[in-house]
Parts: sequence; structure tokens; C-alpha cells
Amino acid sequence: MSSELDMECIKQLQVCGELQRKKLKARSIKEIMTGLWTFVPSSVCSESCLPGFSQVPRLGAPYCCFDCRPCPEGQFADQRDMKSCLLCPKEQYSSHTRDRCLPRTEIFLAFEEPLGFMLALVALFLAGLAVLVLGVFLKHRDSPVVRANNRSLSYLLLLSLCLCALCALLFLGQPSVSTCLLRQTTFAVVFTVAVSSVLAKTLTVVLAFRVTRPGDRIRVCLSPGASTSVVLIVSFMQVVLCGVWLATSPPFPDRDMVSEPQHIVIQCQEGSGTIFFCVLGYLGFLAVGTFSVAFLARGLPDVFNETKFLTFSMLLFCSVWTAFLPLYHSARGKSTVAVEIFSILASTAGLLGGIFIPKCYIILLKPERNTAAWLRQGHQAQQERQSEMLQRWCVPRSTPQIFMTYSFGKSPGPPL
Repeated sequence: MSSELDMECIKQLQVCGELQRKKLKARSIKEIMTGLWTFVPSSVCSESCLPGFSQVPRLGAPYCCFDCRPCPEGQFADQRDMKSCLLCPKEQYSSHTRDRCLPRTEIFLAFEEPLGFMLALVALFLAGLAVLVLGVFLKHRDSPVVRANNRSLSYLLLLSLCLCALCALLFLGQPSVSTCLLRQTTFAVVFTVAVSSVLAKTLTVVLAFRVTRPGDRIRVCLSPGASTSVVLIVSFMQVVLCGVWLATSPPFPDRDMVSEPQHIVIQCQEGSGTIFFCVLGYLGFLAVGTFSVAFLARGLPDVFNETKFLTFSMLLFCSVWTAFLPLYHSARGKSTVAVEIFSILASTAGLLGGIFIPKCYIILLKPERNTAAWLRQGHQAQQERQSEMLQRWCVPRSTPQIFMTYSFGKSPGPPL
């Protein structure tokens, strides 16, 4: 009897276990189905794109497959899985992560910056040096070195070089309407005065050595009024060009939003580019002409002649501005202003150092050379060198040495 009860309990337990397994299986299936309906399945092709990236569909792949591409400069994506990036406003730029836009800051070459401060110091130093040299020339105005090459032109050249150095300060600081009008025009006019003064000095030296007779008409061109007229006429033409420039299409302040993505560069727009390059072209033509005249006159007697120094200084001037043109067009933002200031200061230093520093060296450190006797002695030595050169070219090489000695009035040396 007991064995039958035990068998019955075992059968019931088996049935209960089977029912429990069926309930558990149904429950698990229900949970799985419920999860499929309540959660969106993730793509098996691509991961979700983070902010700062946009979706780019893969070619030949299902629609759910895509690549994540970072947003380019000037665009942003502030949400996940954006189909395309959005443009930032003109006054803003995209952050490093490209997930938002940040406001741009206005910049210009200021006096407070290290570069602007150094350029201002160099400009003031060159202006002070020009004034110091002018003081030396005024103090020794009656000395032969100062009188030898037109004192009035030397004074005018030194004043113009002082203004050339100071005009570089107009390019520093925040541009305004007044500074934009004065920058290029002041630079063009004062440099034209400087180069025309060099041209007048060179022509004076060349014409002085062409005067062979007391009544020669060339003497009229050697008067101080003639040299001043050259400077006035050449400078007046540049003033006319600048006046046309200011009357038709003057420079004005502009906001450059292209050169630097994170900044707005405040700069002076030149207005009419054609007239601007006409102004520069006129100055360049004048500089090349002055260099050519000085180069052709470099072989004149050294004592009364400064054309070698004029040639060297104009060579530096032309070299600086030849290198300036490609640098000016390739520079962007504040670098454009810095390149122009550097060219102004370098050319000013070339003219000041090449022409006047050797004279100051003689006046201050070699006063024995700054005398009329020294000049006469040097002139005689120059004439002797010229006569020796004539002897070498005029006497045939086959002529015996003793014949050459007697022919020029000198006694032969003792026989060997």
C-alpha cells in the first residue's frame, strides 16, 4: 500500500516539474518579445555619430550603413547622428571639437604686442639717428666733406629719411579712417622726396665732372635752385597721383574674415588697387632710374664723389622693395602690415647708413681727412692713377722700359 502511494507522489512531482518548465519557457519568450517591441535595435553596420560629426552614406551598402565624417572648419554639429554639418555665422568660428560655434575676436598689429613694440622702437631709433646725423652736419656745415656734395640736398634728404622712419608708426595700432588715408600716401610722398633727393645729388656729381669750360651751359644745372627743382618736380608728380587716389577711391578700414578663421583682422583696404600700384610703380621707376645713374657714375674721382655710396644705398633700397612685392602678396592678416613696416624701416636704414654713416665716420673719427689739403692730396693721387692707366693703354707692350721712362720725362735708374 505504501509503495503505491510513493509511486503516485512521484508521478505528481514529475507533472509539476513539467508544468513549471513550460511556464518558465513561456515567460522567457514573452520577455524577449516584449524587449523587441520596446527597444529600437542598433545597426549592425555603423556606430552612432557623436556631435561634431555628420553621417556620410556608404556607397553600395544598405541605408543603415554610414561613416562618421568630422565637420570642416567653419561648420558644426551639436547633436548625434546629424545628416550634415551647419555653417557658423560670420562673426563666429567652429570650436576644436566642431560641436559649437565661438565668437571671433578682432585683432590688429598693436603697439602693445612684442612685434609691434619692437618695430616702433626701431622706427624711433632710425628717426633719432637721422636727426643726430643732421645735427652733426649742421655743426660741421663748413667742412669740406659736408660742402662737397650739396649741403641743402643733404639736409633735405635727412629730414625726409626721418619722416620715412616715423611714417611706419602710422601702420601700427587699430586702423581708422584718418590713419588709412595717411598710411600709404605719406609713405609714398616722403619716400619720393628721399629718392628724388638722391637722384638730384647724383646728377649734381655727374654734371660737375662734365663741366670743362668756364662758360659751359651745364653750369646752370649745378646751381642749388636746379637741384631743388628736380626734387620739387618729381615729388609733385607723386603728390598728384596720391591726390587722384584720395579723390576717386581712397583707402578705408575693413574687416578681413578670411585670412584667420578664429579672428577678424582689422586692416586698411587700399581702395583702388590700380592707382595704388601706379603709386608704387612710379616710386619703383624713380628708384631704378636713380640707381642706374649712380651706377654709371661710380667711376668718377673718389675724393669729391659720393656716387659709390649712393649706388650701394640705392642697391639696398631696390633689393628690399623687390623682395617686398612677393612677400606682401603671400602674407595674410597682421603679417601683411608687418612686412610693409619692415620694408619701410629696412630701406630707410639702407639709405641712411649707406650715404651718411661713412661721412660721419670721417667727420667724427677721422678729422684729419676732413680738410682741404687732404682733398687736394686725394685729387692729385686720383690724377696720377688716371695718368698711369693712360700710359698702360697708350704705350705698346713691346716698347722697352727705358723708352717708356724717357718718354714721360723721368731719368732711368742705374744700370744693373
